[in-house]
Amino acid sequence: MATELSLIVDMVAVLGTAAAGSYAANRLGQPALLGYLLAGLAVGPSGLGVVKAEGAINFFAEMGVVFLLFALGVEFSFGNLLKVRKIAVGGGALQVLLTIFLGGGLAYLTGWVDTLAKAIFLGAVLSLSSTAVVLKSLIERNEIQTVHGQVMLGILIVQDLSLGLMLAVLPVLTQPPAQIGQALLWALLKTMLFFLIAVVAGVKIVPPVMKKVAQTGSQELFVLSVVALCMGVALATASMGLGIEMGAFVAGLMISHVEYADHALHSILPMRDVFATLFLLPLVC
Repeated sequence: MATELSLIVDMVAVLGTAAAGSYAANRLGQPALLGYLLAGLAVGPSGLGVVKAEGAINFFAEMGVVFLLFALGVEFSFGNLLKVRKIAVGGGALQVLLTIFLGGGLAYLTGWVDTLAKAIFLGAVLSLSSTAVVLKSLIERNEIQTVHGQVMLGILIVQDLSLGLMLAVLPVLTQPPAQIGQALLWALLKTMLFFLIAVVAGVKIVPPVMKKVAQTGSQELFVLSVVALCMGVALATASMGLGIEMGAFVAGLMISHVEYADHALHSILPMRDVFATLFLLPLVC
């Protein structure tokens, strides 16, 4: 009972402080993100130290990332993705490679790291952006459907895909080149297999299943089905080393072209807004 009460106290402190920080930022003409960061600083260990169950808060924060990327997938759709594929794939890949080369190279030449493997690892970390933070900023500015907003999201998707390759290659950087090649090939095969299954499921399985669920007329059943799909695909990609963000986004794409896509989006938005806020707070906790 004491543990449960402690978690409730933490949730009240976090959400209450986030609301206050967001309101103050709004009145000062600043983005809500700034208010969330200041709220996290206030209630975290470096501030008042109110939050004790950081593990539980971080779990709910991960849920927020899943719902945030799922909603993006529903709104973005395959059509929008294809429109920006050239600049997203080319620009995203170039950005990742140049950051690894320049960031890692600079660190190695200046002596910050003493091996090429460490330099590549550092460059890889620097090449990635926070999809959730950028997406939240675009939502606040109402720029999701703008050209530059969709290009930015396309590049972020490429970064998320590259993360799966990094997770496969980085652990074997000190091994012979043959093992590095095998790790890269295996990562590419897993990615291609996942997307093949996702396309088949999105065309042949998800639409009729969601139609049957919607025809029951039960709002609770519909929401549960949407959340189960979102979390299930995110779990599948996490187990494959592709990250939960990519799975949640792909789950949203599966829903985006079905008849009840708008209903699914409106069902998930309240949960997205609450839990995504928690993701922004632990950044400084």
